Amino acid sequence: MSRRSGKILVVDDDPAICIVIGEALKRQGHIVRTVGSIAERRAEMPGFAPDVLITDVMLPDGDGLDDVGSILAEAPNLRVIILSAQNTLNTAVRATGQGAFEYLPKPFDLNELVRAVAEALSIGPDAQESGGESTTEDLPLIGRSPQMQEVYRTVARVVGNDLNILVLGESGTGKELVAEAIHGLGPRRDRPFVAINMAAIPRELIEAELFGYEKGAFTGAAARTAGKFEQAEGGTLFLDEIGDMPMDAQTRLLRVLQSGEVTSVGGTRPVRVDVRIIAATNQDLPALIAEGRFREDLFYRLNVVPIRLPALRERAGDVPLLARHFLDQAAQSGLPRKTLSDEAAALLERYEWPGNVRELQNLMKRLTVLTRDQEIQVQHLRQVLPLADIPGVVPGAGAADLRESVRRWAREQLAVGGAHVPDDLHERLLAVVEPVLLGELLAALDGNQIRAAAMLGMNRNTLRKKLTHYDIDPTMPLRER
Repeated sequence: MSRRSGKILVVDDDPAICIVIGEALKRQGHIVRTVGSIAERRAEMPGFAPDVLITDVMLPDGDGLDDVGSILAEAPNLRVIILSAQNTLNTAVRATGQGAFEYLPKPFDLNELVRAVAEALSIGPDAQESGGESTTEDLPLIGRSPQMQEVYRTVARVVGNDLNILVLGESGTGKELVAEAIHGLGPRRDRPFVAINMAAIPRELIEAELFGYEKGAFTGAAARTAGKFEQAEGGTLFLDEIGDMPMDAQTRLLRVLQSGEVTSVGGTRPVRVDVRIIAATNQDLPALIAEGRFREDLFYRLNVVPIRLPALRERAGDVPLLARHFLDQAAQSGLPRKTLSDEAAALLERYEWPGNVRELQNLMKRLTVLTRDQEIQVQHLRQVLPLADIPGVVPGAGAADLRESVRRWAREQLAVGGAHVPDDLHERLLAVVEPVLLGELLAALDGNQIRAAAMLGMNRNTLRKKLTHYDIDPTMPLRER
């Protein structure tokens, strides 16, 4: 990639961001101007004539994406880089649909922005393509983590073409949701989306399901039946769990992908089909190839654009957002509306989620039905989650349990020969032990009171009162107290 300097216009209402971006780009030899609104951007554009426009979406006087299409119509060689704190798939797709060169979610990596500017300046004027803007609002993918931002950006880049997609990820990560999003945001959205799970169909029936069959082709074939390829004509065919497809069916699938024609089981005349293929698997396909269980040529046909979905434990920061979304979803289906406490949300972040997003969704449904209280709290999670599997969480280690533990310790240490230990001695011991334990816990959690409250099974306000009572500064390292 050749490197050259250029004129950059930065549009953001945060002066600090403008300064940071401006200084970084000036060090690269670029001429930089910064403005803080759409009106200022419009006034600056004609005289400055930038090579690259870097613009935020949420600006004081409107949506920074709204007139990007018209700007590019007047200046087709301009490269537009979108910055947005609205880190959703819809924003990424809107940015791409308007013709943006790049979309970077906030908080962005400054080095990545510098690289994007350099790349925008290095390519020719014909390298930028503008597609029609999607109006889809009900999008199935949720998450603000860097891992999901990368998924959004890849999806946004492929929705407008027919390249084959291979979605990789553990069970329950939402691979079919990605396929539905690509279909629903692309030009085939008005045509069928057909899904087939290779692991759920008897191996001897997979070819008949995929390619259809003629009357009399086998016992029970009473009439000609179209297969999934014909059913998906003009639309998208989602081949889930492709790693479970038998080798003979793989051979026929490869032939269809090469020729664009399907011959039904028992048939002799091929049928032309126009279908986009999205495949998915939770298996290691290169390992299956090495074992002779998956065709290498089919793998390369399917793996034109790979999209890896992260496991939920890899994007734990998205868990509260997803959990609250699933609670809202349950309420919209007629179940009671529930909320999630901050302490419960912090505890959910620490769980490993072996079943990924699907497990979280099912848990929120279960809690919606089983929890009588309007707010789901830590004590409700104790009834349905294996808390012993969560690092640092001791089941039952709440405030009441701490008090009882101190009493039990006192009886063991001081009750000689069955002598009675006065309650006030218990309280005095608790006053000594509790602040030490609270201080140790907060030090281990870098002062995070939400997680500390969740681990102790107490309300955050209760924890704050205790910190005030014991004069504990959660921000101070333990050794300095």
